[in-house]
Amino acid sequence: MPSSLAANRAARDAVLGRVRSALGKKGDRGDARAAAGAYVAAHAQGPRPAMPGDLVGRFLTRATDMESTVEQIDDRAAIPAAVARYIDALTLAPELELQRSKAGVCWPEFADLDWPAAGLAIEARPTAGGDRLGITGTFCAVAETGTLVVLAGAQTPTASALLVDTHVAVVRGDRIVSGMEEAFALIRSEQGRLPRAVNFISGPSRTGDIEQTIVLGAHGPFRVHILVLD
Repeated sequence: MPSSLAANRAARDAVLGRVRSALGKKGDRGDARAAAGAYVAAHAQGPRPAMPGDLVGRFLTRATDMESTVEQIDDRAAIPAAVARYIDALTLAPELELQRSKAGVCWPEFADLDWPAAGLAIEARPTAGGDRLGITGTFCAVAETGTLVVLAGAQTPTASALLVDTHVAVVRGDRIVSGMEEAFALIRSEQGRLPRAVNFISGPSRTGDIEQTIVLGAHGPFRVHILVLD
């Protein structure tokens, strides 16, 4: 763990320890966490739409509704060719042609893929803001809304999804859950604690602030392409 992150965590724990002491709370924090988890699990949920048995199909439909583009692949090794195929098929205005970049960054988990064979120059590093193409994984995805869930972390730099012109996200089909409730439950069960940030990405960045006209790419990627790995 980087020293700065460890120092921040230690400082946070010290502050929370003083709060617990002032409140007269005693006992192991694990007990309190278990009690909170039991409360959340038992808490009644509000009305929710009925979901089909095919969560992958529902996700593909809703992601497209959110103006993402999607493709299903059945082999992890096919990711570079799928990314190259997507970039080659982009239709861009002349003033946006520079966004058709075959150079970019990816998360460390994809460093072993054969990017050069697909004609791509991809580096396994976080972006500093100057890269046009970012390739990331996801923690999970939400079928109800077509949303990607990305957790902040050293191995999952979120800037690579947020600061690029083109974001390509890889989603495993077995990590598509019904709704936000299931997504948060999965985070709690697998992470133990919330990470520094949980990002929900539903299509390209957009705004309607000016005359209620939707503009894509206002605060982040102009386009989001999703590869669903079956």
